[in-house]
Amino acid sequence: MNNKEELLKRITYNPLQCGGKPCIRGMRIRVSDILEMLALNVDYSEILADFPDLELQDIQACLLLASQYTNIPRLIA
Repeated sequence: MNNKEELLKRITYNPLQCGGKPCIRGMRIRVSDILEMLALNVDYSEILADFPDLELQDIQACLLLASQYTNIPRLIA
């Protein structure tokens, strides 16, 4: 199994948790919340301090998931 697959295993989906939005390792920490913090220039170390159950690989998994969702071929008009 490659590193990408290992990282993506950290992302979970549960229709009964957080409205079915992707979360990290079954916790109620949504991928979108982590991505928003990163977009607002919150440092990794601050995110990890605010969420002590998170690991650096969880943040990397969020970024990888986002990159896959945005890998959409350009449509030619």
